[in-house]
Amino acid sequence: MKRQGQHPEKQLSALQLKQKLSPGRYTDGNGLYLIVDASGAKRWILRVVVQGRRRDIGLGGVSLVGLAEARETAGSLRKIAREGGDPLTARREGRKVIPTFATAAEIVHAEHEVSWKNPKHAQQWINTLKQYAFPMIGDYRIDSINTPAVLRVLSPIWLKKPETARRVRQRIGTIMDWAKAAGYRTGDNPIDGIAKGLPKQGDGKKHFATIPSSEVAAFIKALRNTNSGPMAKWGFEFLILTAARTSEVLQARWSEIDFGAKLWTVPAERMKAKREQRVPLSDRCVEILESALNISGDAKFVFTGAAGDRPLSNMVFLAILKRMEIESTAHGFRSSFRDWAAEETSFPREVAEMALAHTIANKVEAAYRRGDLLEKRREMMQAWADFVAGSERTVPSAKGSQE
Repeated sequence: MKRQGQHPEKQLSALQLKQKLSPGRYTDGNGLYLIVDASGAKRWILRVVVQGRRRDIGLGGVSLVGLAEARETAGSLRKIAREGGDPLTARREGRKVIPTFATAAEIVHAEHEVSWKNPKHAQQWINTLKQYAFPMIGDYRIDSINTPAVLRVLSPIWLKKPETARRVRQRIGTIMDWAKAAGYRTGDNPIDGIAKGLPKQGDGKKHFATIPSSEVAAFIKALRNTNSGPMAKWGFEFLILTAARTSEVLQARWSEIDFGAKLWTVPAERMKAKREQRVPLSDRCVEILESALNISGDAKFVFTGAAGDRPLSNMVFLAILKRMEIESTAHGFRSSFRDWAAEETSFPREVAEMALAHTIANKVEAAYRRGDLLEKRREMMQAWADFVAGSERTVPSAKGSQE
């Protein structure tokens, strides 16, 4: 029998969508349904008759399409169908809707929040963008953002809050990479080369929040002339040359070093991203290790403290910087390396990011990048060692080698 009375309308509520629902189909009315999969994922479909045939049209997941938007979209598509048109064709012609920077940032944050081990870091990631980037470019379509727009975001904080500014720069770059992989952008990442439009951080001052890449060679020369112990000086220089984190260097074991392959393999449990990292060793790194081996002998750790059976203190590099009257951190040399790679070389962005053992934020990019670009990174790390040694060797283009 044909159902009597009015068709159901607006049966669902925003509160229901937030609740845990059993797998199944829930009607909102007028052909709009909420589908709850066995996994708990929630999505919208519209059941409508199109030119005499019943069709189910997906409207997207609840995490991206709210109740009000789903109803509005469903109403528009029903209207097209009633007038004899094809809603699917109309949707394809209307696509693709380009998200704003703010929307893109929220999507990237939501996609990767679960992979971050530290909830505080996950919250800080989006909060810095909300505070510094959203007011400037949050409403811009992601495909319209160019280098001058990013420059407007970074300029006010570049010298006042250098560490924050560098983090904002890196996060904007991640979002732009995602947008390109998702098909919302074409062309280069507007972050590339942005430093050319920004002043050198710390210009004209005695102390630096981070040592500019152009001054790393002078720093290493001064480091070698300090009265610190040889192990501490070797360890610090090794950290700079490998662009590694402090804990990774201090906890380095001889069992991880392969002199023949000129390779240092850091196990996953000691890496921030919990993935094994192969670190190619430059000629100077090998020299440092050979010198350390002559002193540490049978010790387990590469850079041993005074006791001989334990690694150097985790404060040793900070103490050296204080004695040298330089306001920086050992970690800051990773930024020096990253700036050098972006501004002074033509090595691809992903090679530098892999050298820093950064997590690949974009899932599409991560799926296609199965290797660790070891040979390209080997060429890069030797070029970095030559650069900070003041070598006149020409930095290679990094375009020829393929792994």
